[in-house]
Amino acid sequence: MTPLFGHDEAVAAFRASLDSRRLHHAWLVSGPEGVGKALFADKAALRVLAEGQGPVQAPGLDVPDGHPAARLVAAGSHPDLMRLERLPRDGGAGELARSIAVDQVRGLSRLFATTASLSPWRVVVIDSIDDLERAAANALLKNLEEPPPQSLFLLVSHAPERLLPTIRSRCRQVRLAPLEDDAMTSALRQALPEAGEGEIAELAAAGRGSPGRALAFQGLDIAALDRAMDELARQGDPTNARRSALAQSLSARSAQPRYEAFLARAPSAIAAAAKGRRGPALAQAIGLWERAQALASSAPRLSLDPDGVVFELAGMLAALAPPSER
Repeated sequence: MTPLFGHDEAVAAFRASLDSRRLHHAWLVSGPEGVGKALFADKAALRVLAEGQGPVQAPGLDVPDGHPAARLVAAGSHPDLMRLERLPRDGGAGELARSIAVDQVRGLSRLFATTASLSPWRVVVIDSIDDLERAAANALLKNLEEPPPQSLFLLVSHAPERLLPTIRSRCRQVRLAPLEDDAMTSALRQALPEAGEGEIAELAAAGRGSPGRALAFQGLDIAALDRAMDELARQGDPTNARRSALAQSLSARSAQPRYEAFLARAPSAIAAAAKGRRGPALAQAIGLWERAQALASSAPRLSLDPDGVVFELAGMLAALAPPSER
């Protein structure tokens, strides 16, 4: 039984709806990436299916591993559950398709063509609904507008504001926030039982409330990246030596994971350096943060040269230093 750390309010809201026997047919589970949205949806789906077979003696959304429904879901063979996600691309060496196809959504008809097998419920988890191609989103909308009896849709979204308004309007929304420090540390200890306290603390700080992000940073020496960015923001780079060295270290193909970590953390480093500033200094920092956000988010999508991207972002950090240090 994989634990869900934090999100007590969201769990309580779902349980209250389930226990009232008036469970809304569609739930939009949103929030930052890596905070546990998919886990929340999967656990909610299992809890509904398990309770359909009788009372479950476990708190929150938990279901004992030995429960028949839990065993079937773990084996991927529960007849009343379908999970839609991006499929492996043909010949893609492990790469996933760019989107969830309309045929996958149309395949839900197999689930709803007959009555539920083991409980009154038939459950669909989509991770994530952001990945639906346009035709697939329209096909899903028909199910949400006229839901089959005793059906439950759990839709994971990283950016609900980009969804069709007609989809959002038919869902009850529950937003998962970044984890508090204690929950974050507990989640990382669960995921990394062999890690020492120092590594856990470093990853918790790097993840900023997202265990998924923190785990992606494991082994990348994020502390060294943070020190380099901190030195740029405090001491500047009048000779371009610091930013050149950082760009060179992150531009090699083998450094791709650290480069991606740098893109994720550089805007946050600028925001952290802006704290306590006032007047023109604050306005300057906000402008740098906006530029950094735009560059860091567009660089992977546009396949920009990593060397140039790192050099430019490092220059933004150096611009935060006192004038005498630049």
